[in-house]
Amino acid sequence: MKRSASKGEEASDGVKGSIDWELRPGGMLVQKRQPLESSTNAMIKIKVSHGSYHHEVTVPAQSTFGHLKRVLTSETGLEPKEQRLLFRGKEKEDEECLHMVGVKDMSKVILLEDPASKERKLEEMQKSEDILKACEAISSVRTEVDKLHQKVVALETSVCGGTKVENKEFAILTELLMVQLLKLDSIAAEGEAKVQRRVEVRRVQSYVDTIDKLKARNYAAFSNAAAYNNAVPVIWEAFESGVGTFRSPTSFPTSTVITQNWEHFD
Repeated sequence: MKRSASKGEEASDGVKGSIDWELRPGGMLVQKRQPLESSTNAMIKIKVSHGSYHHEVTVPAQSTFGHLKRVLTSETGLEPKEQRLLFRGKEKEDEECLHMVGVKDMSKVILLEDPASKERKLEEMQKSEDILKACEAISSVRTEVDKLHQKVVALETSVCGGTKVENKEFAILTELLMVQLLKLDSIAAEGEAKVQRRVEVRRVQSYVDTIDKLKARNYAAFSNAAAYNNAVPVIWEAFESGVGTFRSPTSFPTSTVITQNWEHFD
């Protein structure tokens, strides 16, 4: 109900203009009270219980539960989608306003972590532990492979230097590398550990290939030398014409004896 002030009449506050009236429950007609301009921007403090932790956050009185979740992210480390907020025993939706459901200054809200999110985090933690264990196992194999690599280098130095190496040396070193390869194959790896295992497997395989090449080179070098030492020498005989012919070495005995005993037939 409104009553306009008469011409030249001033309102009780000394300002000309219309006056808004309201009817009280007792039937009394009084001037309508205007809300303070700052009430819409009023801040309230809310107590949030999260398991054994307690937080106090300050938010606008007319904000939503979704806004409250975003504020709690910095306090709890939980993303808004991982949070469930309960007020007076009921879970609240993100779009619900605090003041509309009765949340006031120093009201208590309960924060629960979403079960699916919690389970997912536990799985990620377990996965991280498994990756860490796999990386440690791969690191142990890497240390052994480093030692075997030194032996491969020493073997390569011997072969390239012309030193004869027994075949068993190649076989033993290859077998030791294959043992490490089997260890790598038995490690269940994911993520970063899987990448590390692949790198180490390729490294071991490259060393095995190197040993095979060295073995072939070693065999070829000394088998050719043996063949050369066992070859029959050819002795050339020179004639006056300057053309030579070859003859067998005199040291080799002949099994054929030529005689001049002739047999006569009738």
